[in-house]
Amino acid sequence: MGVHIQVLRHLAAARLSLVAPLLLAFATGASFALGQAAAPPAGQPPNPQPVLPLGDVPVPAGASGVGVVPGGVARWAGEGITRCGDARETWQPLDGACYYPVDLGQEEGVLEVYRETAGRRETAKLRILPPPYAEESLRVDPRKVRLSKKDRVRADRERKVVVPLFSLRTNPVFSFPLGSPLRNAPTPRNFGKRRLFNGEPRSAHGGADYRAPTGTPVLATEEGLVVLAAHHFFAGKNVFVDHGGGLISIYMHLSRLDVIEGQRVKRGDRLGLSGATGRVTGPHLHFGLKWRGARVDPALLLGDPAALPSP
Repeated sequence: MGVHIQVLRHLAAARLSLVAPLLLAFATGASFALGQAAAPPAGQPPNPQPVLPLGDVPVPAGASGVGVVPGGVARWAGEGITRCGDARETWQPLDGACYYPVDLGQEEGVLEVYRETAGRRETAKLRILPPPYAEESLRVDPRKVRLSKKDRVRADRERKVVVPLFSLRTNPVFSFPLGSPLRNAPTPRNFGKRRLFNGEPRSAHGGADYRAPTGTPVLATEEGLVVLAAHHFFAGKNVFVDHGGGLISIYMHLSRLDVIEGQRVKRGDRLGLSGATGRVTGPHLHFGLKWRGARVDPALLLGDPAALPSP
């Protein structure tokens, strides 16, 4: 494992006592709540400072707003933007715009966001709409639904490895639209669906599924650092790539891994081959994006960013 990864994990582990309980269930899309941001590597800007809680942020009566579904992303472009923010953290604009990802598990209501231009703060409201996603019933290996004590211990151990990765805040090295994780990719399916495994309800599906016969090359959606390449109970053989700016891409159920932790990859590099490892009903690629702690629909960031809703 590269020294860079060891340092990041050491820093993240030192802060686990400060992180709110976070749940992870691979392939079911269970909610990951964002914890404390890990300290950036030497030479990078310090972590952004938290902003005021929602209830304490003064919002002008005429503030602009836009409707966004859970799992969606809002984009607020403009000239001279110097900083973007919400109630949790602040960040730098990307290509002249502020992006606000909304987690798949976000309840209906209003989220307040802002941007700064030459010292002036503008505030907008994101109206969180009802989730539009369907429900799906699947039959899987019963041992992947009702876990034995041994399997539960394993799944818990793997969760503790994954959770700190979503607190990484390295310098962004990505731009939109992102690249497809498959050549000649079919239409992605199933993002946001609430699932019943063998009749038992589970959380909404936090990634997009691509039909892909076993052995199909799986490609990096963008440049980044491989922060995980492992074989896990639920996710099977899986790869996580940190693209900076809190954006992590996730590739699950692979039949083979072609990268190792600590390896830098470029857009389009092969990460492995698709397969049917972990909790699955058949061969496919589960492709997920977690951005600043929010599970978002990958299709939105594979398309024209100007098409995203804007205040």
